[in-house]
Amino acid sequence: MVLTDGKGGVDVAIDKNQVCQFIGYDDNHKLSARISSLVDDYAKNAQGLINPLYSYVVKDVEWARGSIAFIEDSIIFKSEVIVQLLERCRHVAIFVVTIGKYLEETAWKLARDGLILQATVLDAVGSDAVEKAAGRVEERIREMARSERLVISRRFSPGYCDWNIGQQRMLFHALTGDTLGVRLTAECLMIPQKSISGIIGIGTADSNVENYNPCQFCNKQDCPGRRLDNQE
Repeated sequence: MVLTDGKGGVDVAIDKNQVCQFIGYDDNHKLSARISSLVDDYAKNAQGLINPLYSYVVKDVEWARGSIAFIEDSIIFKSEVIVQLLERCRHVAIFVVTIGKYLEETAWKLARDGLILQATVLDAVGSDAVEKAAGRVEERIREMARSERLVISRRFSPGYCDWNIGQQRMLFHALTGDTLGVRLTAECLMIPQKSISGIIGIGTADSNVENYNPCQFCNKQDCPGRRLDNQE
């Protein structure tokens, strides 16, 4: 098996605990019976509102230094954090994942009708679904890399650390239009919103790609994207 591009669908199972965290609950807060029932109901029935799809391409890392990385097919990434990753990599997988538009359209209609709690719970279910879909794709890329005796990094998305959100355009350019119907606004936000784009570095086992985590060197404790060593 060689490193190849990929596209398709994945199955996801909604995690009630994760949905509650997206709503804002943690392990120290007990859910009310009403919210618990809503989460159970929406998690069970959300499959009819989601269509988890993914698309990714694998490109060679041609050169990376300082704050600039040159990738195969004239792709340029500008970020010291990303370059420090890609300096260790032979290849990079560029991906987009989405669950489609129907769930967020339904949540919007609930909010419009004044059903704010229901809309919030359904939105959180969607957030968990797209994260699960991205995790499935990450596993597929890991399996592909492992077949070539390579390892992969964490996922990184534009807007993370010093990687400007405007570089979404470069990712979508790399995907050569195969973006599953996901489009960018003028501000480079994705529509549908329940979509994730980014990169995964691919390198040799001795490159320490798997352990690269810029959060180890960052003092911003309140960052919502902060990931510790034991976090995905």
